[in-house]
Amino acid sequence: MSRVAPARAAAFEILLTMEGGSGHSDELLHQPIVERLSPQDRNLATNLVMGVLRWQLALDARIAALLNRPRTQLDSSVRVALRLGAFQLLYLDRIPVYAAIGESVELAKSAGNKFAAGMVNAILRKIATQPLSKETLEVTNSTGLASSYAHPQWLVERWVDRFGLQSARKICDYDQQPAPVFVRLTAPDAEQALLQEDIELTPASFLGDVRKVVRGDVSAGAALRNGLVRIQDEGSQLVAELAGHGLRILDACAAPGGKTAILAERNPDAFITACDISQKRLAGMQRLLPKAPYGASIDFKLADIAKLELKPEFDLVLCDAPCSGTGTLARNPEIRHRLSPEELNRQHDRQVSILNSVMSGVEPGGRLLYSTCSLEPEENESVVRQCIDHRDDFELISIDHEIERLEGAGILHFEGAAKKPSHK
Repeated sequence: MSRVAPARAAAFEILLTMEGGSGHSDELLHQPIVERLSPQDRNLATNLVMGVLRWQLALDARIAALLNRPRTQLDSSVRVALRLGAFQLLYLDRIPVYAAIGESVELAKSAGNKFAAGMVNAILRKIATQPLSKETLEVTNSTGLASSYAHPQWLVERWVDRFGLQSARKICDYDQQPAPVFVRLTAPDAEQALLQEDIELTPASFLGDVRKVVRGDVSAGAALRNGLVRIQDEGSQLVAELAGHGLRILDACAAPGGKTAILAERNPDAFITACDISQKRLAGMQRLLPKAPYGASIDFKLADIAKLELKPEFDLVLCDAPCSGTGTLARNPEIRHRLSPEELNRQHDRQVSILNSVMSGVEPGGRLLYSTCSLEPEENESVVRQCIDHRDDFELISIDHEIERLEGAGILHFEGAAKKPSHK
């Protein structure tokens, strides 16, 4: 692929890996194939990968209308080359047409099929003459919403039924935008250090120690390297803040460790057990957390939390359970292509097993916070209700008092407190 720009070559390799059903975009975009690119090329490669994954369903529909054979009969290299070229032509304004088409043809040649390269050339030239309409479409039902925002229709139908058409549309629109980057300020001079690195910041929506990155690359700076800041979604941080205080704490599904770090920061005298099923991810936590001066004692435990026989010894348990991730499609757009309705039931069963297990570890008078990054009731309310219905020693409590505690401590700012959920 010597005739292909480095950014497009890297994006093609990542998308081809993901087309085979393996890997996650957030991990693959930190592989050496991307890390060794210039900052400009790294940014383009990231935009290409994430953009293709976000709009893949719409791209496939546009391409399929111009094919003489079913899309599934195409070599995976050809499918990815077509998507990559079509995305640049339809959704990016500053990419020259000749570059988008010519380099996609070169990528298709990597499949070793001259006919395929010619087909890619012909289809992309047709797409180039039929740009997307700039007019805002009037969406009146779930079918139109799914089509307009490149989401699986079954998933959009669920959201429309549960949240209503307009709220579902806001969710889909959010999913199609680049996910915002948030940083936690872990030192008094952290914000000033970021400003000196020409990182533009704005206050976050809820937490006072969090900033939203407006411009700049925090990952390449000294502030992150020196431990002054940590990149972590604000929602993830809010969950850990809501967990509250304890002296013996269990973080049941701890990796990658951001919530564990906050638990340690807020509970410097605690003994924390950080448990995870992944040896690789747990090892990453062990490298990260000992560098921070939290004071708390952290014991890292490699185990499947659902299979542990826990004793009632913890006064605080955080159970941020693995889930479908339907609340993270902006950051992990490939999820929509791998998820099925049946997967929600499988996740539910797994989550019930996990929650039942950790409930056994809560001592009398202790607290347990269950959370997921899913929007689906099967993974949230249904899990909690199924578990608590079989236990008369647990009760649901409102998070209102935790909201008030965080606001009073200056951790949660007033505007964030006003946005508090009304659920328990």
